[in-house]
Amino acid sequence: MRTNRSTKQRENLLKDFGSLKDDSFDFDFIEKYFRKKDHSHACQVLSDKTCADLDFQDLFQYIDRTNSQVGQQFLYNKLRAIPVNSDEVAGHEKLIDQFTNNQEFRVNVQIQLAKLNKKETYYITTLFQDKHLEPPKWFFIIPLLAFTNLMAFILSFFNAVMLFVIFGVFLINFVVHYWNKKNIYPYVGSLPQLLRLKGVATELYKDERFKEINPSLHKSIRVLDEVRNRMAFFKLEAKIESDIEIAVWGLLEFIKITFLLEPLLLFGILKRLDTKRKEIEDVFKFVGLIDALISIASFRNSLTHFCLPTIVSDKKELTAGDVYHPLIPDCIENTIYLNGKSILLTGSNMSGKTSFIRTIGINAITGLTINTCFARHFSMPRLRVFSAIRISDDLLNDRSYYFEEVLTIKEMIDESVSGKPNLFLLDEIFKGTNTIERISAGKAVLSYLTGADNVVFVSTHDIELADLLSEEYDLYHFSEKVDGKTVDFDFKLKEGKLKNRNAIKILQMNGYPEGIINEAIEISKGLDNTVIPTSVLNGTSISL
Repeated sequence: MRTNRSTKQRENLLKDFGSLKDDSFDFDFIEKYFRKKDHSHACQVLSDKTCADLDFQDLFQYIDRTNSQVGQQFLYNKLRAIPVNSDEVAGHEKLIDQFTNNQEFRVNVQIQLAKLNKKETYYITTLFQDKHLEPPKWFFIIPLLAFTNLMAFILSFFNAVMLFVIFGVFLINFVVHYWNKKNIYPYVGSLPQLLRLKGVATELYKDERFKEINPSLHKSIRVLDEVRNRMAFFKLEAKIESDIEIAVWGLLEFIKITFLLEPLLLFGILKRLDTKRKEIEDVFKFVGLIDALISIASFRNSLTHFCLPTIVSDKKELTAGDVYHPLIPDCIENTIYLNGKSILLTGSNMSGKTSFIRTIGINAITGLTINTCFARHFSMPRLRVFSAIRISDDLLNDRSYYFEEVLTIKEMIDESVSGKPNLFLLDEIFKGTNTIERISAGKAVLSYLTGADNVVFVSTHDIELADLLSEEYDLYHFSEKVDGKTVDFDFKLKEGKLKNRNAIKILQMNGYPEGIINEAIEISKGLDNTVIPTSVLNGTSISL
């Protein structure tokens, strides 16, 4: 039976390599490790705002092919924390290649990792990230009660009166035991899973190919070995299924009450683990990284093409050859080369401007975190990524769309002078206000943001901005073709600013009254002749 199950598991693992996971994603659990992780050594931690702008949760579900909850939590953190250098990321390519090309090796590792795919595994992080439960001030009574019953039990063989002592202390212990149940509950899942994590790490560490990940991991494993037997005690508590097991549980429960084993063992383990948080996390990261590397190998295997990024020293040079958005089916590929300038995109709604901006942002993130880009070629400096794409009113705090946008862009302005190169992604800057002020403020802000080593990708409907920023920004556009009663988008990036305007034509082809169309055409002609204030044309900036 076990052999058949193992054979079936191997067949499924071979078949599923390169396939999407058919799982539900509970991000409250997936994010647990990331939320409390110390990221002081990271180049940047992606903000929740940027993640929302770039549909990060959808991206993660697409990339995630991990076999364990440990690997899933590790991969999530890896994607949101941009490292200071790429040596560590690129250094694992040899293992990724082996996972891709050596099926037997990969499957054997996956079988080990699958032992950590229970929901309770998510709680392992609490053992090295959360504050542990502390014993009550009266805890010293517990070993006294346990010792009293132990001595009474021994003496009962010589004096039957000791049975009454055992019974009396048992009643007190009964109350203490079930008071302690609420303390044990949070650890019933995590402690047995930590024991299992230790077992998986021990098996994987036997392979010489993994020892380079952490040459001193055996020391951390040895620490967990010291409390292995005590943790195994809680493993019995976590898995009761058959009638025989229930009977054994009843007997065990009686013994635990008599000698107060649970509180003694629990607080003893927690005291020990509290001093070994680093060692526990080392084991967690070792297993998590291996699972994440298999996930990257599987994910790459599902792509029609991808590339490893080239990290360049030139601060304002970015090349994306045949780049595409991984979440858009049959996405049209585009190529762009940036050298010394930023990028301003014009075009109508649905033409592809915002999707292209997201494409650049996603490729920058995955390139710097998992050494994978959705392109034939992608080169860039080490950039931090900030965005102002998906902005909405904050009704709870009584803030308008425009005010939310002002605050978001102010954060970008502050980061732009940090001395670190940044990638700023903006969609329709200041669209929450009137035309004159939008163009004036937009020009001033975009000129400011593109200073130093910063790279800006911004989309706009305001053709005037293209004229005002032509010295600092390379101009590109997306366009559509209006033919009869159809609108066709080719989603191809084109050089220069948008010259054709089709909004009124689209109104006309959708049956708007002729009077509306004629009036709109006349008004647009008048607005085309409106002169932008000289101060704006001369590049006079506003103070921020």
